[in-house]
Amino acid sequence: ILKYASAIKDNGMPPGVFMIDDTWQDDYGVWEFNPAKFQRPKQMIDQLHKMGFKVMLWLCPFVSPDSPDFRELRMQNMFIRNRADLKPAMVEWWNGFSAVIDFTNPDAQIWFQAKLEGLKNEYGVDGFKLDGGDTYFYVGDYVSFKKETIPNDHTEEWARLGLEYPLNEYRACWKLGGQALAQRLHDKRHDWDDLGQLIPNIIAQGLIGYAFVCPDMIGGGEFRSFLDLEKIDQELVVRSAQCHALMPMMQFSVAPWRILSPENFQICKDMADLHVLFGEKILHLAKQSAKTGEPIIRNLEYMFSHQGYANIDDQFLLGEKIMVAPVLKKGARSRMVVIPEGKWKSDRGEVLNGPQTVTMDVPLERLPWFERVE
Repeated sequence: ILKYASAIKDNGMPPGVFMIDDTWQDDYGVWEFNPAKFQRPKQMIDQLHKMGFKVMLWLCPFVSPDSPDFRELRMQNMFIRNRADLKPAMVEWWNGFSAVIDFTNPDAQIWFQAKLEGLKNEYGVDGFKLDGGDTYFYVGDYVSFKKETIPNDHTEEWARLGLEYPLNEYRACWKLGGQALAQRLHDKRHDWDDLGQLIPNIIAQGLIGYAFVCPDMIGGGEFRSFLDLEKIDQELVVRSAQCHALMPMMQFSVAPWRILSPENFQICKDMADLHVLFGEKILHLAKQSAKTGEPIIRNLEYMFSHQGYANIDDQFLLGEKIMVAPVLKKGARSRMVVIPEGKWKSDRGEVLNGPQTVTMDVPLERLPWFERVE
């Protein structure tokens, strides 16, 4: 991990939030650093902090059967249970079969929060990615601590746990729009069709109240896509980084310098630097959204209603004055851009008067974006 963090800085990337993913823990539900992998976890996190990173850990609501924590939680009836025999339900998820903590039980919430607080206090962890929690994990002939519980209620209780931590990330939520939760889109594949979903999905999340949005990881969130370097579409990774750059968050998974040519990596680095350049503006919009509930990322119809823009799903607005028109098609080196009413200054300094539609050159290194100046 320290080697990876050093490589981020050595390659000129800005330090941000370093998220340590699954398998750092001793077991699912046993939320301690695996001692065989991490002999000095506190010193590691201290070093990451000195390098300029915040640190988040991945967790989930699942507990491996027959672990010490499983036996403790079972004795205290803190799992979702089968209605037939009242034994802990074994739910299938992407890493096998596990019991699921029943967070409608206040004692289960206290137990889990104690684990999180222990990680924060003992090691200096800054926040948590709370994965899973999707409603489909709770569908079955199950009983919960709270009577008349439906699957959506479990998703809501799981998401509420993150409100205690300034750094959090979720992929599943329910009835918590407007709350201080970072909501990542569902996993996207390493393909152009899924890249095309980022803008409409982000817009939809904002309109239903989840303004603090994060696209999936740059180039896609399926790690298996990056195991064979020969199958990686470098153009897709570059255009993905451009699409992410002026969204509220951008998240790299695979090291871009490992999978890209030096020229293509430089474009991704430029996009990370552009995101940093807009950091204060994005934070300002986030604070505004916390007060008003308005989305940070908006479709053109939101700002310029009834002007024929409702079906535009390949452009977006960051707040009121920044418009972004990324390239989402393989091989494209030009694209049509809708310029709404007003005067808009482009990334190349030209001023365009709207409303009009223009065709723009978009070489691989270019992300077209515009600032409304009047």
